[in-house]
Amino acid sequence: MERKVTVPDLIKRKGVGEPIVCITAYDFPFTRIVDSAGIDLILVGDSLGMVVQGLDTTLPVTMDEMVYHCRMVTRARPRALVVGDLPFLSYQVSAADAVANAGRLIKDGGVEAVKLEGGVAVAETIAAIAAVDIPVMGHIGLTPQSVHRMGGHKVQGRQRGSKVGQRERVIADAVAVEEAGAFAVVLEGMPRDLAAEITERLTIPTIGIGAGPDCDGQILVLHDVLGLGDRVSPRFAKRYAELRHVASEAVRAYVEDVRGGVFPTEQHSFHSLTPVPNKVAAQG
Repeated sequence: MERKVTVPDLIKRKGVGEPIVCITAYDFPFTRIVDSAGIDLILVGDSLGMVVQGLDTTLPVTMDEMVYHCRMVTRARPRALVVGDLPFLSYQVSAADAVANAGRLIKDGGVEAVKLEGGVAVAETIAAIAAVDIPVMGHIGLTPQSVHRMGGHKVQGRQRGSKVGQRERVIADAVAVEEAGAFAVVLEGMPRDLAAEITERLTIPTIGIGAGPDCDGQILVLHDVLGLGDRVSPRFAKRYAELRHVASEAVRAYVEDVRGGVFPTEQHSFHSLTPVPNKVAAQG
């Protein structure tokens, strides 16, 4: 097994210009697959609410559910760094709650770092978690837990200046996250030039998702990469396979085999063990 990826390893990547490759995973078998492919960072994202549970937003996901999925991922003992998402209202109420819940993902979930959404508004929370030596990844731009404020999953930071000030706000969030002690920050759903400007300005790695190619790394949802969902994939996602079609065809073939009496066969059947003859009876 190759050496475990650590937080300092990823921070060093920014200095040498080596891209950081990240992906989501929510269970044991998929973690084994992505880790064997050479992924650097696995995020157990609260996106599981939409991807695995079929919800419309990430908001209903609970701490218990996050711990459950983190355990499945870390049980695979991946080489990649594993980061667990702090779900909605697990860190916004108070810094004390945030530290306790971050600690729960580390102790009970087995992850090595946590991620939370927001910038300036959560800077003190990031600092509090980092102060107890729990590595924190930030997340700014399009933050799914803010879906109602944003009026949907919309690209952020397109407007300049006093009209709206979105770009300036996103930049301020990025700076606040770094200054609070985060080791990296996810840049989601923003113009390429804004992500490039933030990446150049920060000393910590930026991980893009829908933020263009100029970030220090990239992350995608595994189910988008594999083509497993039946919902429309986001524009920024690239489907590298169409496994939903493959899986559907496999199940159809199974249905036809059972209904047609083709499965199971002798090859798939068991038989009773041949009884050992009674020696006394045999001698008589």
